[in-house]
Amino acid sequence: MKQFAELYTRIDGTTSTNAKVTALVEYLAAAPAADAAWALFFLTGRRLKRLLPSRLLHDWTLELSSLPEWLVRESYAATGDFAEAIALLLDRRLQPLMPEDVHRDDWTSVDRLPFDDVETVPVDMAIDGVSLADWIEQRIIPLRAASDAERRTRVFVWWSRLDRWQLFVLNKLLTGEFRVGMSHTLVVRAVAQLAGLPTPVVEHRLMGNWEPSAAAFAALVAPEGVEDEPSRPYPFCLASPLEAAPLELGDRHEWLVEWKWDGIRAQLIRRHQQTFLWSRGEELITGRFPEVAGAAAALPDGTVLDGELLAFADGRPRPFADLQQRIGRQRRVDEVASGIPVVFVAYDLLEAAGEDIRSSSMRGRRDRLLQLLDTLPAAVRDRLRVSEAVVAGTWEDLAAVRQGSRERNVEGLMLKRWSSPYHTGRRRGDWWKWKIEPHTIDAVLIYAQPGSGRRASLFTDYTFGVWDGAELVPVAKAYSGLTDVEIDELDRWVRRHTTERFGPVSAVEPAQVFELGFERIARSSRHRSGVAVRFPRMLRWRRDKTAAEADTLETLRTLLAVQDDSLPRR
Repeated sequence: MKQFAELYTRIDGTTSTNAKVTALVEYLAAAPAADAAWALFFLTGRRLKRLLPSRLLHDWTLELSSLPEWLVRESYAATGDFAEAIALLLDRRLQPLMPEDVHRDDWTSVDRLPFDDVETVPVDMAIDGVSLADWIEQRIIPLRAASDAERRTRVFVWWSRLDRWQLFVLNKLLTGEFRVGMSHTLVVRAVAQLAGLPTPVVEHRLMGNWEPSAAAFAALVAPEGVEDEPSRPYPFCLASPLEAAPLELGDRHEWLVEWKWDGIRAQLIRRHQQTFLWSRGEELITGRFPEVAGAAAALPDGTVLDGELLAFADGRPRPFADLQQRIGRQRRVDEVASGIPVVFVAYDLLEAAGEDIRSSSMRGRRDRLLQLLDTLPAAVRDRLRVSEAVVAGTWEDLAAVRQGSRERNVEGLMLKRWSSPYHTGRRRGDWWKWKIEPHTIDAVLIYAQPGSGRRASLFTDYTFGVWDGAELVPVAKAYSGLTDVEIDELDRWVRRHTTERFGPVSAVEPAQVFELGFERIARSSRHRSGVAVRFPRMLRWRRDKTAAEADTLETLRTLLAVQDDSLPRR
């Protein structure tokens, strides 16, 4: 834990990408393989499920610190991070509670800790020299099955013996909210440097589900050609927003043009006579879409398709809100599937007959995709469809076609250079998304809360409302669209005009109006307003408007009615 906490401080304490990579390379080279695997597990954004309720951590902090509850609450609001608040509040307050002359392997006396109900501390609670893997596997994860009394005993001892940074990292692991300022790209770069492997190989090996272990780390850094996990997807190729006029892209005929579908980006894998369906968020979702998995059994072994899961009816996609009812479904899947059928729209072939063909051209991959799907039975092709190419002779013609995107229930157009390979991640130049102009409303800022990471001390997450009669009702949360200067200015304003607090959330005077853009609107039973907007972001700060001039809920209801009228009836 100590070495991992030191790694965290090195990464968190610099903005230099080279320094972050160097720190991780040095850690991985020195750490036991199991520790290295767990470090990469967390640094790549994976996390343990929450092991302890925040309520317990809050109560224990009050008990050990002897601080008033209002001060603990204010500390949380100031940091925006519960793990950090605990570490700062308990730093140096607990060290005298544990006798220094007690050997770490003989902790049986706890008379100087406030344990009225527990007489002894288990001897497996050594702190110094314990590996990260043992911390996670032998100490932290078993808390899930422990009683509250045993949890309290263990956490109190840990808190009393760890320094601030180890305490902070431990709390991050306990709350399941571990984040660090190191991008996935830099993690890949560090592993590639350590192992002497090409970055695409490392990027691919880090995809999918993998259990952190010494064996997993050894497989990650093994030479090329080692047998791979059959379920593993490829890193997704991502498009960049088209900000210039499409004419600047050159000859129209150098580009494949497709509709930009509004669904779940996914890879459909058929290997070793098994089917795997992965979301772009690296979640295995095969069981949630059995109709797609069943159709994929007709694919040749060694096939990987990139595409989109869409709710589909009457020959056209349904709104994303329909698909959303399938996303979180774990039980009674077949029952829901009958009412909301789903198709997989394939727009790329990444692997054919077990061969990785991502380096070949878009045109070559597209031709092979069409040939492959053409060999499938008609019933399978109804479920596994090919993304159609949009036919238009000039950029001007395409611009006219794009205007009808909403009526087709799509988000605009995708532009892919015919000569392009299938890149890893977002590489500007070959794939572009030419989205339709967003819907817009003017809404009032009603709540704000701190962000995360380096923005944990700033109010950067905002909730906006529109008028429902004389009341402002929340309709959207937005986090992007403001400049750093505007964020600083708004942060100062929020602090001066907070009217009420709910933990880290501040209610503010209804005075600031913002123009919000969003892609689509849907009915929602979870929101008090009855509507939910998709992909909201702040377009501009409307300093020229008063709160009274903001839009109304009726405006959104009208927009929803117009949108619904454009869709086919089921």
